[in-house]
Amino acid sequence: MAVKLICASHSPLMEFASPQDQTQEKNVRDTFKRLAEEVKHYNPTLIIAYGPDHFNGFFYDLMPSFCVGIRASAAGDWNYGPGELNVPEERSKDLIRQVLDEGVDLAYSYRMQADHGVTQPLHFLCDGQLDRYATIPVFINAAAVPLPTVKRTVKLGQAIAAYLKTLDLENERVLILGTGGLSHDPPTPQIGSVPPEVEEFLIAGRNPTVEARNIRQSKVIAVGEKLAAGDKSVAVPLNSEWDLKVLELFKNADFDALIAMTEDDIRQQGGRGGQEIRCWIAALATMHALGEYEMQVHCYEAIDEWIAGFSIISAEFKAKELNL
Repeated sequence: MAVKLICASHSPLMEFASPQDQTQEKNVRDTFKRLAEEVKHYNPTLIIAYGPDHFNGFFYDLMPSFCVGIRASAAGDWNYGPGELNVPEERSKDLIRQVLDEGVDLAYSYRMQADHGVTQPLHFLCDGQLDRYATIPVFINAAAVPLPTVKRTVKLGQAIAAYLKTLDLENERVLILGTGGLSHDPPTPQIGSVPPEVEEFLIAGRNPTVEARNIRQSKVIAVGEKLAAGDKSVAVPLNSEWDLKVLELFKNADFDALIAMTEDDIRQQGGRGGQEIRCWIAALATMHALGEYEMQVHCYEAIDEWIAGFSIISAEFKAKELNL
């Protein structure tokens, strides 16, 4: 069984704003193009896609810490989708059974709506075809407080590695995909501190009208414009120092240090969106449970216009033998 890993930041503003420093955007897009060619050549038989949600598919009426899609479609936010993801149902159910047997409780859905946290990296890495490869989406709550601990997130990643160990050693080519982070602070409303109509949206805001979605997205675009103009009052500023520290922890597989991070720690250093590093952590925990890895940082750019400390990494095993 071959296994590769790619983790990438995401930003819905990639198609709505261009950085003043055009070399930043070129670096990110060139990296995606290069890795997309590698993915095409690798031709994965299965993608495990760890991603967050931004109140497009998951809401407070029933908010799981983790959820696996048995069937899934694109939520259609930020023009990614609509369309069905190519979820292999029986494999997804086998994965769920294995994770439950490993002692990690998780929800599962026959009607998951995957938002740009999953669909944007699939778009860039799969030639715009969200259904090109068999993909099991794994939602990790990184927006609706209280959040799952990093320790529990690591255990999720390890439990999914136990499932991967059951696959055909000769013919499988698995791509582990993590998306989200690094530091960023989008204007995501927080329950308990918003008007009743906004709270109702956070509880049960599925399938908004086109007008409602456009209004919401325009607020995000406005924050990016203000950050780019130097107005740091609208959000927690990007934190390159923290981003690079976290990337180093990932590179060294220092899960003890990662587990020590609390929800408050991450919020203070990385903003509301920094909580999405859980998706990278789960992906790397899966990889590490299969064998020692070597990680490469392909790019890192702090891009205010995209409200993102934006990085793309990949990892492969140090040795040919997996821990099976």
